[in-house]
Amino acid sequence: MLLLPSSSVRASSRRAFTLIEVTLVVGVLLGLIGVTWVGVGSYKEGANRALCVHQVANVQKAMRSYCHLQELQSGQPIPDLKKRLIEDSKFFASAPFCPSGGVYSFHEKEVPHVGTLFMRCSIAEHAPKSVHGW
Repeated sequence: MLLLPSSSVRASSRRAFTLIEVTLVVGVLLGLIGVTWVGVGSYKEGANRALCVHQVANVQKAMRSYCHLQELQSGQPIPDLKKRLIEDSKFFASAPFCPSGGVYSFHEKEVPHVGTLFMRCSIAEHAPKSVHGW
């Protein structure tokens, strides 16, 4: 009579994951990764938009401050206001740029009236909702 050792009996009764269970776990993980990827992309674009609007606001406020310091009136002709404000002054360490790749255009030739933006982004979604008080 041949007796089997007790360790071989235990080894044959082990439970393991089936192929369906492993596939299900991998599928759930891929779904979670996909949802996270989409959420991160939306978050990044929202942050880029907020940064762009913030830069437009900063340039607008700096322009108003500069015009008050130099006693320039709204509508007064001044063709080099952008150069004076962004390149020559100490308001900005470097020229602002849109983090999403938009291009800024500037109100040229005269000091803009209150409520008119001095700088705009080429991406339409980056336009501020309100410029009241700017």
